[in-house]
Amino acid sequence: MELGLVGLGRMGGNMRERLRRAGHTVVGYDHNPDVTDASSLADMVGRLSGPRVVWVMLPIQFVDDTVTELAGLLSPGDLVIDGGNTQWVEDHKHEAQLADKGIHFVDCGVSGGVWGLENGYALMAGGDAADVALAQPIFDALKPEGEFGFVHAGDVGAGHFAKMVHNGIEYGLMQAYAEGWELLEKAGEVSNVPQIFNSWREGTVIRSWLLDLLVRALDDDEHLDRIEGYAADSGEGRWTVNAAVDLGVPVPTMAAALFARFTSQQEDSPSMKMVAAMRNQFGGHPVRTEGQ
Repeated sequence: MELGLVGLGRMGGNMRERLRRAGHTVVGYDHNPDVTDASSLADMVGRLSGPRVVWVMLPIQFVDDTVTELAGLLSPGDLVIDGGNTQWVEDHKHEAQLADKGIHFVDCGVSGGVWGLENGYALMAGGDAADVALAQPIFDALKPEGEFGFVHAGDVGAGHFAKMVHNGIEYGLMQAYAEGWELLEKAGEVSNVPQIFNSWREGTVIRSWLLDLLVRALDDDEHLDRIEGYAADSGEGRWTVNAAVDLGVPVPTMAAALFARFTSQQEDSPSMKMVAAMRNQFGGHPVRTEGQ
């Protein structure tokens, strides 16, 4: 297939490479002249054959303007996929905006961080079945090899809602690992914290990729002395808790993990050193180092 890809940052750039390795033609556009293939959105669209498929991989603050510009450039029957971490309620607005021009819309939650190039990305799509089917070769190239890794989660908005809940769960898991690490570090009887976590990677019920990344972070900095106990909240945690309030669903673990991040933004927190370290490992999120 041919694909226009808007946004070639930490994830978008790797997605372009993975798609090209699978044999697809990707025309990427980014404001960074060192990575872009096209000089403008219009140039990118002009290089694609119809029906055009354009994947938007941008931070939420840039999505509105990009969708508006694409609405003026694309033709009836073309498809826009929003693969960024957009709040699901925005998807309905973008769907309606593009539908006025006969342009189709799919939202897609994407997980995989900076490791997705080699490992593949977990994809959660929302939209009409025919629109999802049009983009299926793209989804198949991006997802991990094997049976799992892609889901058509439901109507427009479902993909981003699923990714939001995924990130809420991620908050809770990371917080539990981080608190366990802080407790082990404090115990006088314990002398080898990294190897304890390493031993849990096989045979235990708490083994996971996050645990693997935790061990990787400790290999780099055994006591996380170089990292400040600060972890940003990127938005999805807040949206998850707010959605739970609206739907009357109790999510005490996710809420506590979100509030722990707020605490870390006020004062240095030992457990937040580990949360910051894990975020850096899977997503390349920057960490604050001691003395910054």
